Amino acid sequence: MSLAGLRRVLLGGGEAQVEPTEPVDADTVARLAERLAATSRRRLGRGLTIRHIDTGSCNGCEAELRALTGALYDLERYGLTFVESPRHADILLVTGPLTANLREALEQAWDATPDPKWVVAVGDCAIDGGVFKGSYAVLGGAGISVPVDLTISGCPPSPARILAGLRALLEVNRGPVVGSTMGAHAQRAPDG
Repeated sequence: MSLAGLRRVLLGGGEAQVEPTEPVDADTVARLAERLAATSRRRLGRGLTIRHIDTGSCNGCEAELRALTGALYDLERYGLTFVESPRHADILLVTGPLTANLREALEQAWDATPDPKWVVAVGDCAIDGGVFKGSYAVLGGAGISVPVDLTISGCPPSPARILAGLRALLEVNRGPVVGSTMGAHAQRAPDG
C-alpha cells in the first residue's frame, strides 16, 4: 500500500487494499534453506548465526522473522540460528527505522560482532525510514549508522524473500573461504 493509500485509510477516505501473497510450498522452502545452509558451511565452516536488532519498528518484520523459526521454515534444522548476543553472530538483521534513541545500540552491536560480519536491512523502514521517514525521532535507515551489505525490501518482506536474501548475501560475497583471513568488508549483494 502506498503512503497516499495509507493516509486515505487513516483519515477515513477509503478501505485498505491488501494484496494477497501466494503460499510458498514446503519443497521450495526446504530447497532454499538447504542451499543457504550449504553455502554458510562452505563460507564459514559452520551454520549461520543471526542477531536481530530492532531499531524502532512496528513489529511487522519481526513477525516475518519469527516465522522463519516456525514449523514451515524451521531454520534450525539447516544450521541457521538466531542468537541473543552480537558477540556470537555472523549477521546483524536490522528491522525498523533507525531512531535517535537506538542509534548507539546498533553501533554497539556492530562493534561487538566479530569479523567476518554482515548487516542486512530487512524491510523498507530499515532501508530508508519507510513510512516513518521525516518523523522527529527517525534518523533514516540503518545505513546512516553502520555499513549495510544487503537490503531486503518489502513492508514486511516474506520469510521466503528473507531466506533468498541471506543466501544471495553469502553467494555474492567473494571473500576467502574458511581457513583464510577476511580482510575487507563483504561486498554489497543485490536487493532480496
